[in-house]
Amino acid sequence: MATTRRQFLELVGGAAALATARLDTAPAFAQATPVRMGVLTIKSGIGAQVGEAGLRSAQWTTDRINKAGGILGRKLELVVEEESTPKDTVERFRKLALQNKVDVITGVISTGVSLAIGPVAEELKMLWISWDGTTQKGVEETMPNPRYSFRSTDNECEAVMASIVVAKNWKGKFRTVAGINPDYSYGRDNWQAFLWIMEKYGNPVTPVSDLWPKLGTTDFTAHVAALQQAKPDLIFSSHWAGDASVLMKQAHAAGLVGNTKFVFVVAGGVHETLKKSFTPEGMFLGYNTIYFDYADASPLQKQFVKEYNDRYKEWPVFECERAYLVTSAYKAAVEKAAKAIGGKWPTTDQVIDALEGLELESLGGKARYRKDHIPECNFYGGFTTYKNRFDFVTIDPVVKMTGPEVQKPSGVGLKDWIQSWKV
Repeated sequence: MATTRRQFLELVGGAAALATARLDTAPAFAQATPVRMGVLTIKSGIGAQVGEAGLRSAQWTTDRINKAGGILGRKLELVVEEESTPKDTVERFRKLALQNKVDVITGVISTGVSLAIGPVAEELKMLWISWDGTTQKGVEETMPNPRYSFRSTDNECEAVMASIVVAKNWKGKFRTVAGINPDYSYGRDNWQAFLWIMEKYGNPVTPVSDLWPKLGTTDFTAHVAALQQAKPDLIFSSHWAGDASVLMKQAHAAGLVGNTKFVFVVAGGVHETLKKSFTPEGMFLGYNTIYFDYADASPLQKQFVKEYNDRYKEWPVFECERAYLVTSAYKAAVEKAAKAIGGKWPTTDQVIDALEGLELESLGGKARYRKDHIPECNFYGGFTTYKNRFDFVTIDPVVKMTGPEVQKPSGVGLKDWIQSWKV
C-alpha cells in the first residue's frame, strides 16, 4: 500500500512520542554516570601483599557486578587511593569525598588508620564501609553509635578463635607464654584476649615476655634473642603482614622452632610465604574470614579461588573476602533501599538504613551487618601440616567458627563477655 507524505510524518511522530514516553517511565538513573566507589588500600611496604589482594578482589567483584548489569543499571567504577599513615590517608579520604565526589568509600586495613578515618567520615557525612579497619582502642569501641562508618569485625576475633582452639587442644601442655605483637591497638587487643581466655578455660599461664615491635619491623634479631632467653612453652603472635613470615624465618634460624609451641592468629593472610623449610608442623595458624583450600567451600568461593589463581598464580587471602563483602554489601543495600522507595535511586541515609541488618553470601560464607555497623563473619584456622601439594604449610583439619562464637555482642565489654562463657 502506498504511503503519503502526511501519513509518513504521522507515523514518525507517533514513534517519537512512544519513545519519549518510554524514556519518561524508565528510572532516571538508568542512563546516568557510573557509581563511583573510592578504595583506600596499602600499596607499599610490609602490608602491600595484603592490600594488593584486597584490591584484586574488589576489581573482580566490580567486574562481576557490571557483567550482571551494574547497580540498578549503573556501572560500578573504582577510584583507588593509597592507605599509608593516618594523616596522609585522612587527606586522601577527604580528596575522594570532596574532589572525586565518590558515592561511597571502602577499604582501610590498619586499625591505626581507621581510628583516624572514622570521625572524618561522620564529619563529612560520607559513607565509609571498611574492609578490615576497626575503630577499637584498648578492646573498647571508640565509636559505639556511628552513622556513616561501617567498621570491620572486632580486633580480637581471630585471637578469640585461636585461644579457644588452643585451650581445648593443648590444655595442660604449656605454662609459660610469650607474646610478640605489633605495637598498636590490634596487637594489644589480641594479646589481652588470649590471656583472658586462658584464664577462663582453667589453663593458667605465666607471661615471661611481651614484646612490641613496631608495625612493619623486618629485623627481629633482638626480639628473637629475648624469646630465646625467656624460653617460653608457647609464643603468641598477631603479626598479619609480611613481617609474620620474616619473624618465623628468623625464629627458625635461631633454633626457636624446636620445643616451643606457636600460635600465629592471622598469619594465614600471607600463607604462601610460610614455607615448609622454616614453618613447623603443628602450630596454630589463623586465616581470618576465608580459607582458600576449604573442602566445604561454597560454589561462589570455589569460583573465586579458581579464577583468582588462574589469573594471578597465587591463592587468595582474607583481605579478598573483606573486599568482596564490602563491595557486594553496598550493591545489595542500594538495591534493597531502592525497592523500598519504589525503584528510585536512594539517598546515602537510605542506603545506611538498608545496610543495618543486611545479610548476604560472602566468600567465606554467610555474613551480616549488625545494627551497630559491625559485621559478623565466619573465621577459619587450624594446625599446620606439610601434607599438601604446596611448598608452604596448610591446615588440617580446618576449624570454622561463626561470628557470634568469636565476637562479643554489641555493647558488651570483651572481658565481661569472656567471663560469661560456660566452658
